[in-house]
Amino acid sequence: MDQTNYFIVLTGGPGVGKTTLINKIQKQGYRTVPEDARRIIKEQLDSNGDGLPWKNRQYYATLMLTASTNSFLHEIKKSATDPGYVFFDRGIPDTLAYIEMENLIIEESLLAEAKAHRYYKKIFILPPWQEIYETDNERKQTWEEAEATFNQMKNVYEQLGYEVVEIPKTTVEQRYQFILDALRSTDH
Repeated sequence: MDQTNYFIVLTGGPGVGKTTLINKIQKQGYRTVPEDARRIIKEQLDSNGDGLPWKNRQYYATLMLTASTNSFLHEIKKSATDPGYVFFDRGIPDTLAYIEMENLIIEESLLAEAKAHRYYKKIFILPPWQEIYETDNERKQTWEEAEATFNQMKNVYEQLGYEVVEIPKTTVEQRYQFILDALRSTDH
């Protein structure tokens, strides 16, 4: 059994309810992997570092790619003794989308390694939802940037051969059930 067939990615632009959905999934007893972006931004702010998307996008992207790859590899090891679904709050291709959006240059070896790590063939994407969108200290994108991010992420996942499944704009409970139903309807 290829355990990565149980590595489920939830993605989307900023402010679409993804973290709320991940928290719901975790409360239901599933293993989840938090996104690395907020942690990196917080660490960089706390240390007065410049690995921030509004300071040094190149360094930030490298930090993100390294962190998301390490999270993936950590879950591979963990799944050897604790099998089952693992829900990722963003996947490695999210960082690849950011790199493309910002026209950044990343070491080819890092890119090749990142593209080699595969999740389950279906990824779940939350569409832009203006009624719930908010900015904060770590999320500074405008609504237009949020929409562009969604489109870029969708394109990158499709280019990498993933089936992109859009999650409806509805309650967190219905979104959770939608994902479970979609996973049950396919074989692993």
